[in-house]
Amino acid sequence: MTAPIELYYWPTPNGWKISIALEEMELPYAVKPVNIGAGEQFKSEFLAISPNNRMPAIVDPDGPDGKPISVFESGAILQYLARKTGRFYGDTERDRVQVDEWLMWQMAGLGPMGGQAHHFRSYAPRIEPDASKLEYGKTRYTNEVNRLYGVLDTQLTGRDFVTGTYSIADMAIWPWILPDGQGQDLGDFPALKAWYERLKERPALRRGRDVGKEFSRSLADDNEDMKKARDVLFGQKARK
Repeated sequence: MTAPIELYYWPTPNGWKISIALEEMELPYAVKPVNIGAGEQFKSEFLAISPNNRMPAIVDPDGPDGKPISVFESGAILQYLARKTGRFYGDTERDRVQVDEWLMWQMAGLGPMGGQAHHFRSYAPRIEPDASKLEYGKTRYTNEVNRLYGVLDTQLTGRDFVTGTYSIADMAIWPWILPDGQGQDLGDFPALKAWYERLKERPALRRGRDVGKEFSRSLADDNEDMKKARDVLFGQKARK
């Protein structure tokens, strides 16, 4: 029996991408929690597989040449798993190009912009109490997420899935649709809303989304542990 894939993980949108993919692809995996609020992403053993000190990362004991391989960056992991299984990546090179386009759209646009909107709307006020200093960032990123939701809504009009068939692009994008934290109303984007609700009914997606939910605590809480976690996450500089 093949050893399970090791999933270095914490329950965040980027982490959910990979737990959802592993469930959808029916691959055995073992969760290795990386408590990012406690700084576990800076441990040397984790940096050996994820030099950017970010989770998720995986170690597949059954790599392409039969030897273990580690992969970091959620988009690269999704591509690797899709190639490994031959699933959720389309049947032709034209299909794969379109999947890659939307995967990169999420990686370069929706994820970073959605994360910044959430940061300025939810976390930054607990660090900088002067609302006037935060308003530009809050407005800038909320508006950009609104634009991106509109792009996705247009793409999904007349389609059940982002590229026509269910793929790793859907798995990457779905966890980053967080309208409450990003200041959006899904009612303004009917095709996006229908797609979001449709995917939420997939049993494998729900299982992946629930992985590690017992670890999750809100960084918006004002207890001492969460203040320390915010310092770890939002105060990072180059490490020597």
